[in-house]
This record gives sequence, structure tokens and C-alpha cells, in this order.
Amino acid sequence: MPQKSLADFSFLDAPSWEVAPQLLGCELERIFDDGSVVRVKIVEVEAYDQSDEASHSYRGKTMRTETMFGSSGHLYVYFTYGMHYCANIVTSGAGRGAGVLLRAVEPITGIDIIENRRKTTGVNATNGPAKLAQALGIDFDMRGHDLRSGSLRLIPYSPLPRSQIVASPRIGISRAKDTLWRFYIKDNSYVSKPN
Repeated sequence: MPQKSLADFSFLDAPSWEVAPQLLGCELERIFDDGSVVRVKIVEVEAYDQSDEASHSYRGKTMRTETMFGSSGHLYVYFTYGMHYCANIVTSGAGRGAGVLLRAVEPITGIDIIENRRKTTGVNATNGPAKLAQALGIDFDMRGHDLRSGSLRLIPYSPLPRSQIVASPRIGISRAKDTLWRFYIKDNSYVSKPN
């Protein structure tokens, strides 16, 4: 798969629903404090935008959502159900509240590290947004983290062919339930809930 220039994150400035399918097949590299490294492939995502009733940014900028209105390529991290972290990649450029939720990833390297962190094996280690956040050590300390460098880095690749991508309604929301802004790699076993 041809890799984009590591300096070229400009594709993240497009609307979240355009960026989301382009993130499929891209990788995340996590370097932990002890020097261990994990690498995963993004296989499932959901787009959110300030015009979208299901988005945290729908009611405008708040202390919670400030990162979503910042520069593309940073992490918007939130806490849900009083126990789980979830992570979005901020998109659409500064001033617009938008992001792409990371829903599932496929481990490439460091599988033993992931399984140890998650206390489980196989697809259950990373086939959900809270699971992948725990596997990659994403919490509030990473709010606003720039994915161009540092301990968690996005590695962009050229977009997958549309024939390999499924679009469907998003999961676990009560508004805008029919919007087809969930995207995943067809037939990938790490997808959280295939159609």
C-alpha cells in the first residue's frame, strides 16, 4: 500500500465524512514509556460534525469539546459511561467542530502488549472504541495530542478502493441514526459490529 508523505496531513482538513473512509487502512503507532511499540491498522470509524445532532460539537464549543474545534490531526478524547475513554481524530480545520471516532483497529505489531493491556486475546482486544483506547493507552492525558509526532502517531496511506469499504449507520446514538457515516473495511474480522 503506497504511503502518503508523513508530512502530508492536509487530507484531514476535509469534512469528517470525507476523511473517515480515507483513514481506513492507515496505521497508528504507539510508543509506551518503557519503549515498547505497538502498531495497529484502522479498520472502523465514524464521522461527526457540528451540523450533526449526534456530535458532541453540535451545541458549539465548550470546555469539553474545545479540541474538536482546533486544528486537524489532534486527538479529541472523551469519557463515556463513567468508565471508558474514546478517541477521535479532529478533522475539517480549525474553527469547525468535527472529528472521526476510532471504532476498531487491527493489531500489526505488539499484539502481546495489546493483549496484556486488555487482559484478553484475539479480536476482542481492539474491536471497539473503548477497547482500542485502553489497548493504546489513550486517556485524558492525550487530549489535544498532535498525531504528527510523539508517543502516538498517525501513519497515513493512500485511500482504499471504495469496493473494500462499507458505509452504514453509526452505532449507539439516539439522534441522526440513519446517517451513513460509519465506515469499515469489508470482511475485516476486527470490525465491532458488521452489518
